[in-house]
Amino acid sequence: MTAAGGAAGAADLAAEVLTGRRGPDPAGVVATSVFWVHHGTRLGGGNVTYRNQYLLVRVGAAFGACAFEAGEVDAGICVEASGRPVAELLRADAAALRVAALDAYLGAVAPHHADPRADRVELPAGTPEERAAARDAAVAGLLDVPAGSRVGLIGVVNPLVAAIRERGAAPLLCDLNLRTTRWGDPVSPDMTGVLETADAVVATGMTVGNGTFDTILARCRERRVPLVVYAQTGSAVAREFLGAGVTALSAEPFPFSQFSADATALHRYRDN
Repeated sequence: MTAAGGAAGAADLAAEVLTGRRGPDPAGVVATSVFWVHHGTRLGGGNVTYRNQYLLVRVGAAFGACAFEAGEVDAGICVEASGRPVAELLRADAAALRVAALDAYLGAVAPHHADPRADRVELPAGTPEERAAARDAAVAGLLDVPAGSRVGLIGVVNPLVAAIRERGAAPLLCDLNLRTTRWGDPVSPDMTGVLETADAVVATGMTVGNGTFDTILARCRERRVPLVVYAQTGSAVAREFLGAGVTALSAEPFPFSQFSADATALHRYRDN
């Protein structure tokens, strides 16, 4: 099972874009600006400070995004890459730049707000806690599992752990940086066991950026288990696999909810 066009994963998808099979020739499409955002967040009542860095690429009216780890990208990349053709960025050495450029290109070709499959959810204006709660509730609404299910969560967000439990399911937790939840649940850095035993998987879009998305996608296809993706990073990339391994998607294009106190939108997709 592959995405429309035959891509087995994100790497294949980029190759298809370079051949012009997914839209206009990327050699003639310019990335107007490349920039990055580095921020920390600790929500009220929490005991975890989330540290996130995003590389962002603008193509026309669309912004593509990719989260990256400290030290993976040098700030000079923003000046060097701005104004370059998308085709050049898709061949860049930095994985974060390749993913952000791919995400921007696909978002420009087919904006989320114009996709007839998308269910637009407005996140209300408010505090960080209020907006995070609304976002996580929207994501949890995509999770349709019976009580007693084992749900793998790759990229741990505490409210999603709570939402899984509220559905009577047992969370199997994996994250590269977090070791326990706010309730003391252990979190593994290795997703192998999660992928082998989970009855359903929920994965963050950051897996697109760190190169694990293709492995997750392939294993969920092989085992025929549902895969829900909640994405700021690579939301348009993950959308290409809807119905081809990805069963549901929460796509939140830039500017993300944590960067604004005003109402913003995310777009929910299902494969049926």
